Amino acid sequence: MLTIHADSRGHALAVEGERVAAAGPLEELAAAYPHARVRTWPGILTSGFVNPHGNELLEETYHPDPREADTLGTEPLTGDALTALALDDARWGASARRGVQRMLAHGTVAAACEPLRNRAVQDAVRRTGLVLTGRQGRPGGVPSLDPLASGLEPVYPPARTPGSAARFAVFDVRDEAELAERGTATCVATVLAGRLVFRRR
Repeated sequence: MLTIHADSRGHALAVEGERVAAAGPLEELAAAYPHARVRTWPGILTSGFVNPHGNELLEETYHPDPREADTLGTEPLTGDALTALALDDARWGASARRGVQRMLAHGTVAAACEPLRNRAVQDAVRRTGLVLTGRQGRPGGVPSLDPLASGLEPVYPPARTPGSAARFAVFDVRDEAELAERGTATCVATVLAGRLVFRRR
């Protein structure tokens, strides 16, 4: 089924299956695809972000389960706090799944990383559909679920053009300047391979 995703500025993408069928003003796409389902989102529709710290956030960080909040808190754990947990494969896999979900909630559609070494993390990430892009060495900056808070220049996926993979995010802000000011916690929706994988309730 073809779906048109549009933002408050009238920018829109027509998505069919895993691909972008067309991009342009909402009025034009609605006329071209009169039987499409239309989703109108608050804010701005963007290509989303590539988080540069894939290894650090997925293999070197533990993302606590909400049921562990009383003992571990809710913030990601690294360093000595991570070492003290002595995680087994099951907990590493569960952490990676939660980590990916939290990345998606910040408009991340891809993560840059060297090949993942932990098999449980590999399997968990593959099932989420998050795109992994290659990198060489450590990127510097501060690993953060918010790619705009890393201290590095933001990295965006390739432009959304007809035939390209349908990967994008929507942020509840007026424009790119407000997004830079408020950060990616303003994300209201993230789409991977045409699937709505995150929606803020």
